Amino acid sequence: MRKAKFILLVTVVMSVLIALPLFGCAPGAPPEEKYVTYLSLSDLTGPGAGLVFPTVEASGFAFDDLNKRGGVDGVKINVIVVDTRYDVARTVSAYKRYRAEHKVIFAFIPLTPAIKALAPMMEADKVPSMTPADGEFQGKIGWVFLAGPPYQDGFAACLDWMLKDWKAKGNPGVPSVGYLSWDSAYGREALRGGKEYAEKIGIKLLTPEFFPPGAVDHTVWLTRIADAGANYCYIGGVDPTQSLILRDAYKLGLTKKIQFVSDYWGLDENVGVKVHTEATEGAVLCSPFTRGDEVRKLPRVIDLWSKYGKGPISETKALFPAGMLLVRHCEQALKIALDDVGYDKVDGEAMYKSYQKLTGFDSEGVAGPCTYSPTCRKASDMVKFYRVQSGKTVPITDWVKAPDAVSLYPDW
Repeated sequence: MRKAKFILLVTVVMSVLIALPLFGCAPGAPPEEKYVTYLSLSDLTGPGAGLVFPTVEASGFAFDDLNKRGGVDGVKINVIVVDTRYDVARTVSAYKRYRAEHKVIFAFIPLTPAIKALAPMMEADKVPSMTPADGEFQGKIGWVFLAGPPYQDGFAACLDWMLKDWKAKGNPGVPSVGYLSWDSAYGREALRGGKEYAEKIGIKLLTPEFFPPGAVDHTVWLTRIADAGANYCYIGGVDPTQSLILRDAYKLGLTKKIQFVSDYWGLDENVGVKVHTEATEGAVLCSPFTRGDEVRKLPRVIDLWSKYGKGPISETKALFPAGMLLVRHCEQALKIALDDVGYDKVDGEAMYKSYQKLTGFDSEGVAGPCTYSPTCRKASDMVKFYRVQSGKTVPITDWVKAPDAVSLYPDW
């Protein structure tokens, strides 16, 4: 019986092998998919998550939409997202793990200490990267690009606005300005050139105050600033930080005495402003991206939200359009790189060169015109000012060119 089964098996196998040529050759291997890799090493949890998560979410929507449309000239973008939890060691570890992926063309790293730690390694690997707005990478031109004007340029624009507002109210002399932000590289960066700009225009900058990210009460620092005689106070952090500062200032009665001006990452209508509407009323915001109802009327925002968003478009977070713009820059740079070198040779170095060719690229209303070039790492040099009114961020200026405060810092 066993012998009979063995003979039958051999007969069946031989029959199949003999018959194969009668049905033609076996189908060939499918064509290799063309793709490149984009790393997003971002703090989706932790103190920066309030605005980083919506940015990464929006860029994910935009990359999905781009890939569904066939990618860039048939080349799709493989996006690897890692939650680094606002931790330098996790960010460095994540980069080391994924740096050897297929055709890594770019890395988005919204954590200032991590980008500084990784910059030499990424340059050696020939991988360009982006971080929000650390002025060091404009002061020292290299492979790191900025998502907007450097922090010190934005701070300088705020000082200009404060001085103009002070004079418009008929006040004599110049105002005294307080400074309150995270005790971190990001929190101190605006002063490296911003301090020199304050001296240049004659504003009295009071002793800066810094607090740990995640602090639950800011009374001590606010009291110091008030006692020093501040007329205005620049506040930093990532939402809801600014609204928590204003909550404490409101309790102390300071929001009626001091004009608070937030840096880029505060006063999101659907984060801090929504929770602390009364305390944030009247606060001013300096933003490198369009905010509020203005941005919800932009055709590209409407299109992407209608495809991927959940709930009404009024629930979009402040940096949703910023995430879209990151993808638009990447898409255009990849198109240039493919035209220049072709898919086989496209790599981080080709992308580094193509990003520098985006000068003048239209942001479609999200921000000012792109200013990337061989001598500039700023995505744009424009900011816009908003005021919180009844829970809304309402524009109070048009786009304003931010002063070059980076060049004033002597120790680059």
